[in-house]
Amino acid sequence: MIFYDTLTDAELTERLRDEDHGAFKEIYERHWQTLYQTAYNLLRDQEGAHDVVQEIFVWLWTNRRQHSIYALPSYLRAAVKYQVAKLVRHNKVKAAFYVRTVAAYQPVFSTDQSYEVRELQQIIIAFTQSLPDKAREIYRLSREEFLTNKEVAARLNISEKTVENQMTINLRKLRLALGKMSFWSFLL
Repeated sequence: MIFYDTLTDAELTERLRDEDHGAFKEIYERHWQTLYQTAYNLLRDQEGAHDVVQEIFVWLWTNRRQHSIYALPSYLRAAVKYQVAKLVRHNKVKAAFYVRTVAAYQPVFSTDQSYEVRELQQIIIAFTQSLPDKAREIYRLSREEFLTNKEVAARLNISEKTVENQMTINLRKLRLALGKMSFWSFLL
């Protein structure tokens, strides 16, 4: 009888190559929580983190004979990062991120807003309306539609560097506008 919990990761991966289901189960039991936590820390989405871990273990079993794994924990952590990047690239996380972001801002836009919040909203609206057309569109796509610089550049048919530069300028101007508000609020 084999006591899998006494085997090293190297011994388990060797047994995994020989289609040992017990070794696979022990690898899963040892590492799934750490992998889930790593994925969750990157995604901040429970369902997405579970999907990432599941994909990694399915891949590990499917490709058990093709690769030699020498440092299993490091290998699995790298697999999590790769899988998270793949999810983000394929925009599977973007929609969930957008929903969470909008939900996080919902209390700010409720009907019983404080005077300061309404004033802040008015300053931001006035600020965006004062921007030149192209700068306003870049700001709107970035901050209201939550597009990346690359996506804004593609949509407006401009370079990503132009988007970065324009957002830097826009945010600097907005900080100045908000700084003036803070100064006057302090005096009053």
